[in-house]
Amino acid sequence: MRVTAVAALVALALGALAQGAAGAPKAECPAAWMHGWQTLANKVGAPVYCPTWMPNPLDAQIGGQYEDIYSIGKDRSYLVSFLEHGDLGSGDVHVNFRGYPGRTTIPTCPGPVGKTTIPCFADPAGHMRAKGIRAIVYQVNQGADQWHILLAWHYHGSLYTVSQHVINPYDSATRIKQNLRHLLESLVLVQPAG
Repeated sequence: MRVTAVAALVALALGALAQGAAGAPKAECPAAWMHGWQTLANKVGAPVYCPTWMPNPLDAQIGGQYEDIYSIGKDRSYLVSFLEHGDLGSGDVHVNFRGYPGRTTIPTCPGPVGKTTIPCFADPAGHMRAKGIRAIVYQVNQGADQWHILLAWHYHGSLYTVSQHVINPYDSATRIKQNLRHLLESLVLVQPAG
């Protein structure tokens, strides 16, 4: 009788856990941000990653008050940047999202005198994992990602990145890596329509 009662309790607990997991809300791009990220996915004809969290005070509303750069190249690669300039010496909060549809190689950037090009992302320093993503952490980056710590990963034959500038008020590599981990954990995929 005890074995039956214990088995019934275990089955009930497992059923409740399964029901709770199935009933848990699926993470989605926030409604206020979704239009911009969906439009980007449609324009590049590839999935894009929308964050559900951003470092204070930023949001990830494309076309909103914090958008800094919105650029789509002829090769469908894109850069979406969000920036807040702080008050007199309080620093900047700057986050970049990039995608390279149909390409997995690291792009090249103009090099110093004597070198024509160099990798835009360099000095790998480990990995971060979240939500099925295995990202490489890059500490020396070029172009719009200069002075940033950057995460890069592959999804279905494309390269994606997110980076944050190491500057006051987020002026330590440890703090930036915490923010990047939180960003990575917050990403949701937005598929192109049609």
